[in-house]
Amino acid sequence: MLATEVRALAEGLGEQLRTRVNDGVVEAGFPSPSQDYTTAEIDLTDHLMPNRASTYLVRARGHSMTGAGIWDGDELVVDRSIRPQHGHVVIAVLDGELTVKRLRIEADRVVLSSENPAYPDIAVPSLSDLRVWGVVTVALHHVSRTS
Repeated sequence: MLATEVRALAEGLGEQLRTRVNDGVVEAGFPSPSQDYTTAEIDLTDHLMPNRASTYLVRARGHSMTGAGIWDGDELVVDRSIRPQHGHVVIAVLDGELTVKRLRIEADRVVLSSENPAYPDIAVPSLSDLRVWGVVTVALHHVSRTS
């Protein structure tokens, strides 16, 4: 993904996006009676991007991170204010190539791990140019398309 694509996805992040919230919980098993009304309102922008000034969106491409719940075409919310740590899913630039991977920090090396066994992990050579652009905090994907 090019920097221009990242900027295009990030446009409008400063706007508020409000929606109503149901007061109950949705059962994923057997249904139970719940309230048929909403009682509160949340700002989805605040909910998804608490650090707006340091947050941007990127679109995932490929299938290497499906085990982490990241699918081809998902929009990823990335926060640059979070210090990358072992186990975080990060947006990294390795030798000029942008990728999304799980960061593994081992005693003698750094590994960018895929979350799909069909894709190899990337052991980062010590002289490589590795930069972490931010930590992925949310993956947005559609479960039903209406059009």
